[in-house]
Amino acid sequence: MITIAVVMGLLAYFTGQALGLPMRDPDGFLGPAWVRAPMLVLGAFVADIVPRTLWRSRFRPTEFRREARLLIREHWTRERIQVVVLGVICFYVTYVSYRNLKNFLPFVRDVGVQPGDYELHKFDQWLFFGNDLAVVLHNALGTGITAQVLSWVYLIFLPTVPISVTIWVVWSRNVSFGYWYVTSQCICWTLGTASYYMIPTLGPNFAFPWLYFDLDTTGVTALQEALYYGRGDVLSGVSDGVQSIAGFASLHVGVTLLMALVAQYTVRHRPIRIVLWVYMGITVLATTYFGWHYIADDIFGALIAFTSFYLGGLATGQKFDEHGRHSHPTTTTSNVPVESEVR
Repeated sequence: MITIAVVMGLLAYFTGQALGLPMRDPDGFLGPAWVRAPMLVLGAFVADIVPRTLWRSRFRPTEFRREARLLIREHWTRERIQVVVLGVICFYVTYVSYRNLKNFLPFVRDVGVQPGDYELHKFDQWLFFGNDLAVVLHNALGTGITAQVLSWVYLIFLPTVPISVTIWVVWSRNVSFGYWYVTSQCICWTLGTASYYMIPTLGPNFAFPWLYFDLDTTGVTALQEALYYGRGDVLSGVSDGVQSIAGFASLHVGVTLLMALVAQYTVRHRPIRIVLWVYMGITVLATTYFGWHYIADDIFGALIAFTSFYLGGLATGQKFDEHGRHSHPTTTTSNVPVESEVR
């Protein structure tokens, strides 16, 4: 996890130096990364301590302080604090580096519609017997209410990623599960960055926009329009922001599938696992419906997810049982025996 963060940070820095472009901190959910990270950790700490303390104190104000201190001693151990601090820092270094390397892409490779766009578009047409995937989906699902629903699901990805990192490092019942999730996240964003440079594409909506003119105006269509004009401003030097258009492979698919996979192995509550799998499936549909990605993008996004899931597990001491259907940690805190964590 730490190695990936350092390598990604250095790669982004030296790429920017070679191009004569500065490293930039892209704004996002809750503002820039240096604000998001501590706010998420602080919010998670409050969300962990306050409701559980109220429950344990039976809402008696006189017992609140004593129960809060007891809960902090029980849960916020040295190992827990370490995984929270290291996990959040490494994730944000990796993510900010990813955003900068994505921004540098058109300055390193060709600007404009890429050969990969035409080839992957032809592949989609071949899979659908000469038909455009966008036309098939829009005719089958409609372009009104469906667009609004899929737009909402797609856009919650933006806050979900940093929140999920915080949840896993703060509330995972074993600290190795927190390391597993964050390490896999770092691997996923790194492999996604590499895929952008291997096969540069803009994505169907930006390469073939006329196929999506029939969609109702949604949050996604507004975002796509902003990204399109924002990219033009960055390439022309008008804006000092970051351009965020790159198609292959789909990290929306990669990250949401990774989330569902790690939850399947580390989360005990079945409803949570079901929600994450459904969320992943709807996200996959949204990527093609709105023209963010070609089918090949989603396939390779899934491949990145499985690779990140497995390598992250090995790197953090997870032992996969026969046939890979279960796992248990071989590392744990100093106070909890490994055997107690076996599912």
